[in-house]
Amino acid sequence: MKDPSLTLGIEEEYQIVDPETGELHSYITQILDAEGQITVEGVKPELHQSVIEVGSGVCRTPAEIRDEVVRLRTAVSDLARSDGLRILAAGTHPFSSWMDQRITPLERYLGVEQDLQDLARKNLIFGMHVHVGIEDKEFLIDAMKVARYFIPHILALSTSSPFWMGRPTGLKSYRSVQWRNFPRTGIPPTFGTYSEYEHIVRSLVAANAIEDASKIWWDLRPHHLYPTLEFRFCDICTRVDEAVCIAAIIQAIVAKLWRLRRDNMTFRVYPLTLIDENKWRAVRFGVSGDLLDLGRETPRPAKELIEELIGWFLDDVLDDLGSRKEVEYAFEILERGTSADRQLATFEESGDLKAVVDRLIAETAEGLPT
Repeated sequence: MKDPSLTLGIEEEYQIVDPETGELHSYITQILDAEGQITVEGVKPELHQSVIEVGSGVCRTPAEIRDEVVRLRTAVSDLARSDGLRILAAGTHPFSSWMDQRITPLERYLGVEQDLQDLARKNLIFGMHVHVGIEDKEFLIDAMKVARYFIPHILALSTSSPFWMGRPTGLKSYRSVQWRNFPRTGIPPTFGTYSEYEHIVRSLVAANAIEDASKIWWDLRPHHLYPTLEFRFCDICTRVDEAVCIAAIIQAIVAKLWRLRRDNMTFRVYPLTLIDENKWRAVRFGVSGDLLDLGRETPRPAKELIEELIGWFLDDVLDDLGSRKEVEYAFEILERGTSADRQLATFEESGDLKAVVDRLIAETAEGLPT
């Protein structure tokens, strides 16, 4: 078997807001050309007109991912600023209502609205997807099966959606709950071979349930066009450093799983029910609560398990990847809190959700050229 390329790609979904009111602003139709495209490379419309999506080029290292995230955030920020608007990165908007948002009038999104009705209209959420290049399909399907264990750990680090429609929800990732309403979402089932996965796709297509594999929205999935494993469960990260850190951790996990497979070893595959319990704990508490240590069958602080993931499980691949600095930024997240923690602290101090929006705008721009 050939070593996987471990290339990286990242997609982010930004909110477009009016800086005076803090409200989401329907904007996309102002910058679409006659073909429904945006002329800036890597920038695309999304389901709601107040959302703008970006996708990086193919990168080799987290340092290259940083350059791409900075480039794309700068490009989108410049677009928005030219019309007196701003961008922010958070999994939900603190107070804007989904009922006030307009759907992007393109065939793909109108079709999603037609199929899913209010589930689509309420899907006013903002995520980050990370792609890792894996050319061998059998290793890809094996990595998907094993990497499910780490979904809660990574999600906890990315939490940035504690508010929904003007209320603190009591959850650190309300976006995850809202997204779960869509069909074909959540932690994927296990497959023994890639052909088993293909059989599921063919069956769904034959039944007219989906057009193609792009409508399977699991937390982890083989991409339908590119030889990548797509990690789809994170809230969008507010700070550039957080996004780069999580991309680096995901790349390192795949690299470690490949090293184990190459040496005829693997990581234990745990029952979906237990992984889903840990995911719920990450949604509810972020890095502040407990996760289940599934090997020891006991609860432990999420911070301890995330530190163990980095300091023990991933340590021997970080220098080969050249990503130690980016991965170990997670220790700073654990110490200072996630975006969700900072948003809640701002609201507690000010009692003002507009102050939360202002902080999000400022943090989204950190690290961008002035």
